[in-house]
Order: sequence, then C-alpha cells, then structure tokens
Amino acid sequence: MKVLIHSDMQKQIERSGIGRALKHQVMALEAEGIDYTLNPKDDYDILHINTVFPQSYFRAELAKKEGKTIVYHAHSTEEDFRDSFLLSNELSPAFKAWIKICYSTADLILTPTDYSKHLLEQYNMGKPIAVVSNGIDLNYWTCTEEEKAQFRQKYDLKPGEKTVMAVGLQIKRKGILDFIEMAKALPNYRFIWFGYTNPKLVPEEIQTAINTKLPNLTFAGYVDRSELRVAYQTCDLYVFPTYEETEGIVLLEALASRANVLVRDIPIFEEEFVDGVHLYKASTITEFNEKIQEIVEHRLPSLVDAGYTVAKERSIKEVGKQLRKYYTLAQEYDKQGETIS
Repeated sequence: MKVLIHSDMQKQIERSGIGRALKHQVMALEAEGIDYTLNPKDDYDILHINTVFPQSYFRAELAKKEGKTIVYHAHSTEEDFRDSFLLSNELSPAFKAWIKICYSTADLILTPTDYSKHLLEQYNMGKPIAVVSNGIDLNYWTCTEEEKAQFRQKYDLKPGEKTVMAVGLQIKRKGILDFIEMAKALPNYRFIWFGYTNPKLVPEEIQTAINTKLPNLTFAGYVDRSELRVAYQTCDLYVFPTYEETEGIVLLEALASRANVLVRDIPIFEEEFVDGVHLYKASTITEFNEKIQEIVEHRLPSLVDAGYTVAKERSIKEVGKQLRKYYTLAQEYDKQGETIS
C-alpha cells in the first residue's frame, strides 16, 4: 500500500485548516509506518485528495482511469462555505453541486466529524463516508515561561492584564463581528484576533469591522504556527465564536495547549463536547460576555484537563491507525463494491 497525499494550490491553502490537515496526514502516515508520496509522478495505489479545485477533480478522474483507489477528504460543505467570502451565500448552491461532483469520484469519502458526515449524507452521493479527525500533534503545543514573557512583551500585555484570543480567517462565519462586540463590552480585557483574510475577498461590513479601533482590541494578522503555540499557552481564554465548522483544527490546538475554551453552542459541538465538562459554551453575545468574565475571573472551574483528554483522542498516532483501516477498506470497496460501515 502506497498513498499519494495530494492537494492542489498548496501555497494558497497552506495557512488554512486544509493546509494543516495535509501536514497532519503526512505525520499520521509516518507515525503508522504507511508508505506515502507527495509527488503525483510517483507510483502509488491510493490517491488521498484534499482539495476541490478543478484540477483536483481531474486528478481524481485520471487516477480512477489508471486503476487507483480514490479517498476524497471532505473538508468543505455548503454549510461552511456560506458567510465566508464575497458572494459566498449567492454561490453556495453552485458550490454544493461542484463538491458533490468532486466527492463522488471517491471510493471512500473521509470527513472530520460525525456532524459533517451527517451533512454529507444529506447530499445523496451514494458513496460510503467515514469519520477521521484532522488530528493534533500533542507534543507541539507547549512552550516555556521565557516564550510567554516574550509574547507578553511583543503585544504589550501589562502585568495582570487578562487576555482573550481567537484564531481564524477574518470572515463573518468565524464570528469576527461578535468578537469585536465582546471587546467593546469588556474594555478591561485585551482581545487579540490571530488570522488574516484579504479585505478584497470579504463583504464591506467585514472590511469596516476589521478597521475598528479600540484600545483593547488587536488584529494580529497571520502569525507563524510557532507564535500561535505560545499564544494559546499565554492567554487567559480562547474563544471560538464560529457559526459553522466541519471540525475546527484551531479548537483542537487550544485543547491540546490546555487553554481555557469557550465556544459557540452550535450543532457540531453538541455530541462531542459537554458544556461545563469539556469546555464552556455560549449562544448570544450577552452569554459570551458573561461566560468570559466568569472564566477569566475564575468563578467557573477550569476544564483544561478534560479538554486535553478530548484532544488526546485525536492524536496524530490515533489518526494514523484510522487511516490505515480506511485505506484498506477503500481498496476492498474499490475492488468488490461492498458498502463500508
């Protein structure tokens, strides 16, 4: 068994969740001892494809003609395409039609969560769908006290100043508008948003929002993974106000960092995360503001150990084992046409 791990337009996606997922797949295969290549010109048995660009579809079609087994990783849905870029809502039906065409080339579709699997099952593609987390490298998300001190100095964090952080593209779906409102309502806390989106790609309301000037609000832009590692460890609270995800690698990063976590109470987090057990949840801006204060001021107990346990279940090593299982099943399905459960 030799696997081609493939994504198109890698420079364009390297800062995205899909870009990180690709790196995690490579690490998982190495951890499990599965032979792989990143070079499409190499010989291989299984094409594990991650992107839905036109060239990705043609890559899958060509591989199928060559007798390869196709595993398509469904990182995207119509639901998480909405409220993202300019005209995304208007284009979402066409996007759904396109990703159905792409995913339908597969012998097996992989997707990160039971929630995204449920969404994809409603697309009626007639293909087996299995759940494999994007995974997390538990060993990476630690830092030293010296690194924390340097981080606080860089962002001019005063002694005792409480810090609330978020990570993601600067788009409506990620909750950036609500994050700004939280900063306005809680001027005694520092709010830092890590992540960048070209303003030309987002609606005017987002362009206006990211120009908001508040003394306690910082748009840090895109930062290197090594700096983000320290940010999770240094902040008093990680907030994830997203409205829709297929998994959310940044959430796994925060949990692996043993950060205090507050997420939006949305369907994807219903089954796997219990409010007040693994992390905290809020629905409205008022609830977010109340929970932020209760967590930061330690009026609610820390849940970092329970959160870390969830991240541990999605370790790179565990993902490698699952990929080996589903690669084997995909090959069997390709040859025999049997349904995979």
